Amino acid sequence: MIQQDTIVALATPSGVGAIAVIRVSGKDAISICASLFRSVNSKKIEKQKSHTVHLGHIMDENRVLDEVLVSIFKGTQSYTGEPTIEISCHGSTYIQQEIIQLLLRKGCRMANAGEFTLRAFLNGKLDLSQAEAVADLIASDSEASHQIAMQQMRGGFSTEIKALREELINFASLIELELDFAEEDVEFADRTQFKELISRITEVLKRLIDSFAVGNVIKNGIPVAIVGEPNVGKSTLLNALLNEERAIVSEIAGTTRDTIEDEITIGGIGFRFIDTAGIRDTKDVVESIGIQKTFEKIEQAQVVIYLVDSSLLTVDSISELKTEIGKIQNKYPQKPLLIVANKIDKLEQNQIDHLISEIENIHLLSAKSGLGVEELQNKLLDFVNTGVLRNNETIVTNTRHYDALLKALEEIQKVQYGLDTGLSGDLMAIDIRQALYHFGEITGEISNDDLLGNIFANFCIGK
Repeated sequence: MIQQDTIVALATPSGVGAIAVIRVSGKDAISICASLFRSVNSKKIEKQKSHTVHLGHIMDENRVLDEVLVSIFKGTQSYTGEPTIEISCHGSTYIQQEIIQLLLRKGCRMANAGEFTLRAFLNGKLDLSQAEAVADLIASDSEASHQIAMQQMRGGFSTEIKALREELINFASLIELELDFAEEDVEFADRTQFKELISRITEVLKRLIDSFAVGNVIKNGIPVAIVGEPNVGKSTLLNALLNEERAIVSEIAGTTRDTIEDEITIGGIGFRFIDTAGIRDTKDVVESIGIQKTFEKIEQAQVVIYLVDSSLLTVDSISELKTEIGKIQNKYPQKPLLIVANKIDKLEQNQIDHLISEIENIHLLSAKSGLGVEELQNKLLDFVNTGVLRNNETIVTNTRHYDALLKALEEIQKVQYGLDTGLSGDLMAIDIRQALYHFGEITGEISNDDLLGNIFANFCIGK
């Protein structure tokens, strides 16, 4: 990307709306826009102060394109760190395109995906992890994902990484200095303090790496598979959880022949519920395919709700249910399994008491009436460690960051081994340099064109 160009793009979603914002950034942004803008007060925008807004008209020679508001950001006092103009025009797609085409004719070029944020990074307004958080903030669709993106955009994650990197650089310089005096056999780096630092870095890296398990599900939502035999109320439960008639409900067994998915937010966390075909022996080819998909969805899900019809449970069927539960738990030992008994509105109290005593941690509800549905949602929240959110801890959500942290930890553990075994300074220095490299990858102290291209290609145009 040529940073000397003046770029333009629509900063608001395309389509008709009340207003649209067209962003122009680059060294000639103000002079180009000044040649098109006629202020109602005859002001020259190139002479106005930064961070001021002016009413006027965009003119294509003598033709008025629109009445607009022009916001001025001079010098480095802008999002991109370079002169920027934002034109707020009426939201007609015709007006938007007319203004953009006019700007292109006057010397601007269309911005590439994420180019405004890339310039903010290159001009030192954001580090790389903060720049990536901008995309996460735009994509956030729940309270939790918004909170994490905001914390990262404010620099919480990068501040922690930079502080560790700075301390490690200080010790690395002392180790490197020792190499220059190898013949004198002197130590400039206090090995006791160095061990304490490596231990602290290891602890922080492990905490950040562990947080990715929480961050990933918060960012992408938690897939929950609703499984069970036909006609136990899986589709009714999905509708109750979503509070809408999303799935077809019928007394006929085998109605759901494919998976149905939808998402809701519970307690600020996104959940993706998957209603699956009922599991049973069948000769129906289509239904068999649906059942096969059910097992595929169980593989993909992070939580499984195994639903049973409590009104049909007998002594023998409870025993069979326990066996079936055991099979699923043995097949997916790491996957949380919630046993949920539906249609409890049809049971007597003594039957309910018997069910609770026979099956440990069973959850009782009536999907049709909504009884117990809210309690089920609260149980699902228990599978997410929301404590780290409440404590405002740093949470890693970015796969690239996670990979860099794993590699940094591997190098730090090599340094730890070197300290424990009395490894020579020149060999330890190699591992320290590698650890520093992976830290730098996260914040952008170390980057390359391919990496930046991959990151910013995922941004929307205009950001």
